[in-house]
Amino acid sequence: MPSFGIITAPMQVEYADLLRVWREADEVQEIEHAWLFDHLMPIGGDPAGPAFEGWTLLSALAAQTRRLRLGVLVTSNRFRPPAVLAKIATTVDVVSGGRLDFGIGVGSRPDHPLARREYAAHGLPFHDPADAVAALAEACTVIRRLWTEDEPFDFDGEHLTLTGAFGNPKPVQRPHPPILIGGRSAATLRVVAEHADVWNFPGDDVEEAVRRGALLDRYCADIGRDPASITRSLVLPVSYERPSTTKDAVTAALDAGFGHLVLSLSPPYPVEVARWLADEVISPAAANCAVS
Repeated sequence: MPSFGIITAPMQVEYADLLRVWREADEVQEIEHAWLFDHLMPIGGDPAGPAFEGWTLLSALAAQTRRLRLGVLVTSNRFRPPAVLAKIATTVDVVSGGRLDFGIGVGSRPDHPLARREYAAHGLPFHDPADAVAALAEACTVIRRLWTEDEPFDFDGEHLTLTGAFGNPKPVQRPHPPILIGGRSAATLRVVAEHADVWNFPGDDVEEAVRRGALLDRYCADIGRDPASITRSLVLPVSYERPSTTKDAVTAALDAGFGHLVLSLSPPYPVEVARWLADEVISPAAANCAVS
């Protein structure tokens, strides 16, 4: 069965508005998961506008909800040392009572100037894509080990060195929270094949997502993994004025095999937007899928 969620970009918006939408969504059974993004400065609208840090905000929203699965779509591996990120994610899983879906990716693409500027503004290095993808693979390995291993370990990688690494407490979810990796490059898809439970295609181009998915299938075959063991995820924009357009996009994504759909809500958020979304988009699309 398909699952539906929402994403609320934590920029150009107030915390009270985000909290309202997440609390509303928490009461709507058709919405199963909710997401934030991971940018330190706005990537749309007023470049000097507000933008909240994703993981801090996620922990706050986890404490204010009871049912939704939740995560960051997706965490930039360029922002935080992986061992520190493992500790942050564990904390959110504990605060939420085991509701974390762990989203991670390489980080901002270099051709987006509003995304690129946040690295220099925060004193963070921006490595070339090949280097960043290799670092992502090491990060996934280390984070899983910190979540699952009971004894301290050393790790000596090309991009990461740890001595006496150990995670305590462990996540609530065992063996660990589901890992969602976002990305579309061939190199990133190899990391997806090796480490991900869910793959998120960045963008809403369903035809290109299908082509990238076929490449992922090949990489899974190369390592002897069943491609069907990786859930396929897509983010789709929501039109408040033309919900039928959104519903049609959802139907197309479902027909293409993307069973994990994240519907992007833009501010200002209408009153009872979660209930509206379920009634006008999710339920009709799911019904069409069931009939077909």
